[in-house]
Amino acid sequence: MLVLASASPRRREILSRFVPEFKVVPSNASEECRLREPGDYSVELARRKAREVYSRVGGTVIGADTVVSVDGQILGKPRDEGHAVRMLKLLSGRVHQVTTGYCIIHGGKELCGAVTTDVKFRELDEELIRAYVATGEPMDKAGAYGIQGLGGLLVEWIRGDYYNVVGFPIEIIWKLRELGFEVLSR
Repeated sequence: MLVLASASPRRREILSRFVPEFKVVPSNASEECRLREPGDYSVELARRKAREVYSRVGGTVIGADTVVSVDGQILGKPRDEGHAVRMLKLLSGRVHQVTTGYCIIHGGKELCGAVTTDVKFRELDEELIRAYVATGEPMDKAGAYGIQGLGGLLVEWIRGDYYNVVGFPIEIIWKLRELGFEVLSR
């Protein structure tokens, strides 16, 4: 049994494109973390999520956590609209990194890693930032934007895996394939 340890509808939707059957079991793991390097931080949280769900349901469990960082500063999900506006102003006109850590527990062993994608934002004016924040879309997303939605308008270019920016890198699908799971079969 393949289990996705996430409540994210985006992760569920991406995994369902490639793997026909899996179960979703959201994790109850703590998301407090003192690590400051984006790869270490995201892998640690992914590992916690996978372990917590594995302890309850077993099977093969996928945990993932996505962070946005700029100049080494990790930007989580915004606390409120004002925080979202500040984050988007910080990202305006700049390149930042989106890192997704993952942990797959299979046969009791952990396979963990991280994928990073560079993203460049357009120069954003205050009016556009406030209009975007008013949509509510940024409020549950690391870095206060969703590239797969209205937030795609803010992005000038990306270098790397688009799916990683959404929150579920294709590398995870390849790891599942290497573990013997059928992908692209219907």
